[in-house]
Amino acid sequence: MMSFEEARTTILDHVAPLTSEQSELLDSLGRVTAEEIIAPFNLPSFDNSAMDGYAVRTADCSHNVTLPIVDYIPAGGVAHTKVTAGKAIKIMTGAPVPPGADAIVPFEDAEEANQSVKVKDAVKSGQHIRHAGEDVRKGDVVISSGRVIRVPEINMLANLGRRSVQVYRKPIVAILATGDELVEPGQPLSEGKIYNSNSMMLAASVLEAGATPLILGIAKDDREILRSKIEEGLKADALITAAGVSVGDRDYVRETLTEFGVKQVFWKINIKPGKSAAFGIYGTKPVFSLPGNPVSAMITFEELVRPALLKMMGSQHSIQPLLTATLQEDLRKKAGKIFFARVRLQVTKGKLVAWSAGHQDTGFQRTICLADGIATLPADRSNFRAGEEIEVRVLSNALNLAEMSSHS
Repeated sequence: MMSFEEARTTILDHVAPLTSEQSELLDSLGRVTAEEIIAPFNLPSFDNSAMDGYAVRTADCSHNVTLPIVDYIPAGGVAHTKVTAGKAIKIMTGAPVPPGADAIVPFEDAEEANQSVKVKDAVKSGQHIRHAGEDVRKGDVVISSGRVIRVPEINMLANLGRRSVQVYRKPIVAILATGDELVEPGQPLSEGKIYNSNSMMLAASVLEAGATPLILGIAKDDREILRSKIEEGLKADALITAAGVSVGDRDYVRETLTEFGVKQVFWKINIKPGKSAAFGIYGTKPVFSLPGNPVSAMITFEELVRPALLKMMGSQHSIQPLLTATLQEDLRKKAGKIFFARVRLQVTKGKLVAWSAGHQDTGFQRTICLADGIATLPADRSNFRAGEEIEVRVLSNALNLAEMSSHS
């Protein structure tokens, strides 16, 4: 059985960023740059006022001096008049600093009356002036390739006049649930049947990771139906199957994948839950075969599939870092496998603390609804005591951190 770290490393070694495409600026949010963004001009592009006030010469500004106002420059205006000895120009924030001026006196530090301004205090040269190029110089690399585009990057791109940016393509991820027992949500539920939650859960996980899900529906435990569905799924950039990879007499998934030429890289990992997960390659396309249990499928997606999808989308940091949390209660597990425990997290007095989210058997799906994160409990230990530190991965939900902090 492959170790967890070896399995994840093996998966990442088999995937690579997809091709790139041009994306409109707003559509690029959350995606990864596939080009270096080089500043075509300085930012600011001209000396401008950082305050509403008066453009002056410091040489003229002794204590309580009064200067006549000879012009006015609004934001977006042009400096037509030079500031000469003993004169001032009224100026708005962002307006170009007029020739001759070397400082801005804010409104609150001056008194205006009768087309003149009284400067209360001495003025320092350069005060409240944003100089051309002091933020970004022409030719600077302002956003490197492989950078996730956040709101600040959108702002910078717009500041540079960009309407679009080259980003890595989103993978289309086919999702196939298997099993005679499955019924789609919304359909009548007869005896012995369960709803197909895996397809929606995995599709939501794919969306949350930034990729595009393609739901193939349910493949019954019939070889021909399964073949047809898998053939369709292998046309996508990646394929995820749920169930059918154990050793039951109707678990046909691995066998069918092999018939299509999918090379099995590994099957079974030394983890719990998710031991029966498998990984294969179809050409350059990754194929993930996850357990049918929804909790196991969700956890193996987080730990194995999400990092691969992020790498395919160009991310240079595809594995979310583990955080350290202080355990608030004793936890027990069997030694021999890494155990992924569903935990509640809370920020208390600036420190992250953790405790069990509930019953850890994978049949208890509500536990993962209550969980804020997944604790990675080492294989070689059984008992974890309250007060000791454990490693946790926060589940990918932007609200979690805010919710955790609200309890502190």
